[in-house]
Amino acid sequence: MAQQTILITGASDGIGAASAHALAAKGHRLLIVGRSAAKTAAVAKETGAEPFVADFARLDDVRALAEQLKAGLDGHLDVLANNAGGIFGDRILTADGNEYTFQVNHLAPFLLTHLLLDELREPGATVVNTSSIASRLFGHLDIDDLGNSRNYSPAKAYGDAKLANILFTRGLHARFHDQGINTMAFHPGNVATNFAADTTNLMRFLYHTPLRRLALISADKGGANLTWAIEGRPGVDWQSGAYYDERKLATRVNRQITDAALVDQLWDRSAQLVGVPAQ
Repeated sequence: MAQQTILITGASDGIGAASAHALAAKGHRLLIVGRSAAKTAAVAKETGAEPFVADFARLDDVRALAEQLKAGLDGHLDVLANNAGGIFGDRILTADGNEYTFQVNHLAPFLLTHLLLDELREPGATVVNTSSIASRLFGHLDIDDLGNSRNYSPAKAYGDAKLANILFTRGLHARFHDQGINTMAFHPGNVATNFAADTTNLMRFLYHTPLRRLALISADKGGANLTWAIEGRPGVDWQSGAYYDERKLATRVNRQITDAALVDQLWDRSAQLVGVPAQ
């Protein structure tokens, strides 16, 4: 495969770091984003990637990140992998006034993608959105209460955000596929990483006790699934606008995924919340 310019968020550890190592070995130009400067720098040193630091709980960080990226991209980005995210604890609001889980997992990548649209409007450009099986198990979006002010739990907040990732993928495909942008969402598998470290939810028990050896796959295997999505050929390896469970087209999905009206409603509300035009 020809060398590509690939941006991976959430690449300071977990499947993002594992994928960065695999892609670096193939000679791609890598740009990686993490919240921890030290951890992101360490992965960059190991892979030769260009490191960037941003806290997705602050939308101004996302805007500043986009400006830094655009300055070095020369108007072209082959792949944007929106991989940052996680499940968190008690319901709190960000400095931007959004529920923390929803902003970090959905609104921040929604904004970053919009700010890089000009760089992505090239034939064959790809946007990969890391979602989760939690979209089916726990997600049910209320367009009038995206922050779950009435019905919050860490699992529901995470499931809603991961469902939003898939609806965002469908919206991207509908609006920009004819401009050269391909997009897909996928569940990378239940991966043994630092995921759920910041929550008291039962998921923490699964991810941070010996049980993880029985129930979870390795970060390398999950990272390989991310690499597959990044390097995949749209229309051959995966279909633009679709949602995959690891490397197979998902068949058991949240019913809201097929709601075209909800796709548009979420798009418009997200654009309003992050301050970009609704296209």
